[in-house]
Amino acid sequence: MPPGQVGVSNVQRQWALLSLNQDVNVAVYDPFSDMNCYLSKVDLQISYIRKGVASEETFDGEDMSKTLLQSFNGLMLTVGQKIIFDYHGFNFQGAVMSVDTVDFKTMQAGQAASCSPRPTWPRFRGILMNETQINLSKSPDSSIKLKGGSKSHTNVLIQPNFKFEDMGIGGLDKEFSHIFRRAFASRIFPPHIVEKLGIQHVKGMILYGPPGTGKTLIARQIGKMLNAKEPKIVNGPEILNKYKLFADAEAEYKARGEESSLHIIIFDELDAICKQRGSKNDGTGVGDSVVNQLLSKMDGVDPLNNILVIGMTNRLDMIDEALLRPGRLEIKMEISLPDEAGRIQILNVHTAKMRKNNLLENDVDVKEIASLTKNFSGAEIAGLVKAATSWSFNRHVKVGSVAGVSDDVEKLKVGREDFLGALEEVRPSFGVAEAELQRCVTNGVIKFGDHIERILSDGQLFIDQVRNSERTPLVSVLLHGPSGSGKTALAATIATASDFPFIKLISPETMVGFSENAKMATIAKVFEDAYKSPLSVIVVDCIERLLDWVPIGPRFSNAVLQTLLVLLKKPPPKGNRLLIIGTTTHRDVLQQMDLSEAFNADMYIPSIQNLKAIETVVSGINLFSDTERFSAMTYLNDAWKDQQPSIGVKKLLMIAEMARQDLDKVDKFVATLLDEGSIPTRK
Repeated sequence: MPPGQVGVSNVQRQWALLSLNQDVNVAVYDPFSDMNCYLSKVDLQISYIRKGVASEETFDGEDMSKTLLQSFNGLMLTVGQKIIFDYHGFNFQGAVMSVDTVDFKTMQAGQAASCSPRPTWPRFRGILMNETQINLSKSPDSSIKLKGGSKSHTNVLIQPNFKFEDMGIGGLDKEFSHIFRRAFASRIFPPHIVEKLGIQHVKGMILYGPPGTGKTLIARQIGKMLNAKEPKIVNGPEILNKYKLFADAEAEYKARGEESSLHIIIFDELDAICKQRGSKNDGTGVGDSVVNQLLSKMDGVDPLNNILVIGMTNRLDMIDEALLRPGRLEIKMEISLPDEAGRIQILNVHTAKMRKNNLLENDVDVKEIASLTKNFSGAEIAGLVKAATSWSFNRHVKVGSVAGVSDDVEKLKVGREDFLGALEEVRPSFGVAEAELQRCVTNGVIKFGDHIERILSDGQLFIDQVRNSERTPLVSVLLHGPSGSGKTALAATIATASDFPFIKLISPETMVGFSENAKMATIAKVFEDAYKSPLSVIVVDCIERLLDWVPIGPRFSNAVLQTLLVLLKKPPPKGNRLLIIGTTTHRDVLQQMDLSEAFNADMYIPSIQNLKAIETVVSGINLFSDTERFSAMTYLNDAWKDQQPSIGVKKLLMIAEMARQDLDKVDKFVATLLDEGSIPTRK
């Protein structure tokens, strides 16, 4: 090159936008005029010079950075500049994406490590030196395979200042912390750190739990939480219409490798499409092929490392086991019913706008409402707030109209009484079966003998034992006695008196026409639901009827029997407590089946066996006046003399109510009672 001329290569012409024979004015530049002239960091984007070149070799980014420092030490670099270099026999091109500089005076003082980088801007430049940190990344359109080349700052995967509560989710702080640690923590670190650890990112998680607890809501908001690709949300049955779910992730992973963005795929109602393979007899095998595709993409021969699959289901037991092992949907997170602190958060979320706009009365105590909403799911709490506002709306409907609004509508506010009214309407699905229990105690409990008081007292002791004892989280009691002696009513009364948040009744009345499998599933579901509550009571009524037992044969359902035997002895999860109250008329039959031994205790419920008890019952229901009652008791005493009656309280109440309809109540009551086969005949 003749003196006074500058040679410019094709790459430099393209970067500087210079054409052939163009006159260019060149001036001497003194880099030391700017005291920040040495580079502390350079970000280079690497690609092959020739397009179409491909190699199966994976290049070590750290070694490539050392080669670049040796080759270009002392060279001035600026943003946008391109450099050409050879590495392992391949010609590469590096584009300067950004630079940071170190203060010259600081370098002279030997304190380069403590300097602060200057902000980058398009015309900024600096001199490469041995201490410069070079961060390599592959060009998006290049097929180069690069590892360990990036020592950049932490990837901003999670948006700063993100809170689930701000997204309309409350009471799930613990669950989200676990999800973040397991699924996202490894992804915010530089790839070379993860590579040195020799681990793979978590590629899948499954959220399971009762309906309405926030599973779908969590998944829906994860996209807003992450600086990643927009999540693909697929409801279970839609999978066949979106079979190319992994196409975008696969294409980007081939192009960019570990530098590719995170692709999130969300499956709602996963149990609809990922049942155990071979469990369906439709002959098509469509469901099996969906499971196979998920398995191959997540952890197959050529897996993708830039995906996160989130599945949601209410039935974890139905999901194919191969999907749940590590490497696939390995994080199994139960989204359970919120505790009191969680319910306070959820109530604050749903009343935030009311409070902000001064539409919430001062007498509304969120802590009080949270204490009254035991076993409410997040969705049910949201429904409670809506129901409370409906009471407030109703106060401002114009009198005599269902469509007009009163003039004082601007004074609308939601108060404590509105929430208490809503609590009467909105009942938790994992709560108390109030209507069923009330039907069992239509006539109340009449304490016609000391044994009734004793049974209720012992029942309260069992309740206290379950609530307070650390040694017996599971207590089961069998109430047995003659038909109509009041076993079901006493069991329901004891259960209701517990004031536990979860009380359910298992009764043969609700299973008429059920197959064995349906009965087993229904019984098992009640127990599974009970395990989700900290304190639960299950009343198993008329056990011999549940077992389809009949004396002719005899016949009974062994499958249902085995289900009960297992569940009666199965302890609840740690921290939860369960009281089981069973009733039967045929304890001897349960003894032959070894079922009575599954109960921790039993209490005998006798029938009415003296005249004083009969008098107490008829007095309790106000059947007679004092004169009529004395006359009836005198007739019965004369008729029975020294013999003892034996009649169930249920039958006695039926006779009493029938006699109430007759003109001569006393005569009808006495005659009907003496006509019973177990009672001596009237003289």
